[in-house]
Amino acid sequence: MLSLRLARGAHPLVLLRRLLVALAAAGVGFLLLCSLGYAVAHPKATQESLVRLLWCAAPLAAVVQFALAVARNDPATRPRDGLDAIGLGPVRLSVLAATSTAIACTLGSAAALLVYLELRGNLGLTPLSGAASGLLDGRAALPWGAALTLLGLLPALSAGACAIALRPRKERAGGAPEATADGEAAPTTARAPRPSYAGLPWGVAIIACGLALEAYVGHGPAPAPNSLLALPGQEGGASPGLLGGWLLASLGLVLAGPGLTHWCGVLLSSGRPGATRLLAGRMLQDAATRIGRPLGVLCAVASGALAAVELYGAAWERSGPRPFGPLTGLGAAVVMACVTATAITAALDARQLRSDTASALHRLGVPASLLRGAAAVRSLVLLAVLAPLTWVIAELTALPLMR
Repeated sequence: MLSLRLARGAHPLVLLRRLLVALAAAGVGFLLLCSLGYAVAHPKATQESLVRLLWCAAPLAAVVQFALAVARNDPATRPRDGLDAIGLGPVRLSVLAATSTAIACTLGSAAALLVYLELRGNLGLTPLSGAASGLLDGRAALPWGAALTLLGLLPALSAGACAIALRPRKERAGGAPEATADGEAAPTTARAPRPSYAGLPWGVAIIACGLALEAYVGHGPAPAPNSLLALPGQEGGASPGLLGGWLLASLGLVLAGPGLTHWCGVLLSSGRPGATRLLAGRMLQDAATRIGRPLGVLCAVASGALAAVELYGAAWERSGPRPFGPLTGLGAAVVMACVTATAITAALDARQLRSDTASALHRLGVPASLLRGAAAVRSLVLLAVLAPLTWVIAELTALPLMR
């Protein structure tokens, strides 16, 4: 009930973010129901049904990440002075964030169920009833237990991720004291914080391993044009080695994102920078951990999309084969929309956290045009570094598969 009251009195931008989470959850729920309908209508096509279900994992993970970013940036779930007195401490606030996320995802899943049943022709409420009965296997009865289980998967995962990520953590300067031989506690040493660029070497190494794996397994006979999720490299479907290599390269980009963002800030601050460059560089270094990971995910997804365009550009012609069906396009659209919205949400969150710094600069007489110029410089530098890197990764990913 408290979650509903806070949602009713929230800022319109916060409501818009929750609505976007519900829409993304509806897309994933529709994909899961389509996979279930195909499995029920084709009981002998076990491999194809499994691949369709596995394809839903990428949109599912993207929506969970987006829901977590929205919950982390929700003002209603942030600790405030005095809330402990009414029983809303950090633990209760994390539970409240998880509950709000679960409600938004549940509403999206319920909307997906209604749209799916209407398009199959089970409800008959609108003129579109039964319009996609053939595509959605409307002739097969839908098992309600399995359908509700699949639809409940996303709210449960999103709520669990919010509860774990937003749980209160104790600030510790060092480890637990150790007892000496005479029974006294030994002094503890302060533990240095992990720098934001620590994952950059690991990310580069994992990217290299993924590209090497793709180059090793990428030379092989091409599959049939009408096979499900067909990729060059293995006859009859997608090669596990190729998918594993692309996943490794994507993981490397995610790990390298904070480090790349940090070193972009270092590059801006190097030499004898002016006020705009210095401010932009320092802010990039400060927000590297917060915005670097979502930017890495966005670059990974964009590189996969560019590689798909490079490989299957000719296949989208009307006269050629069509390896990507409408449901595959829906899943790709959900992933791209979620990772883009997550990156924008992280950027807005970093901007909100810098509000005190911006207010202090305004009181010191710093003009607002200088802050806007610093924001523009940060965006241009990140675009100049990450866009070519994404394109290079996409080209190297598609190179072993070109025939």
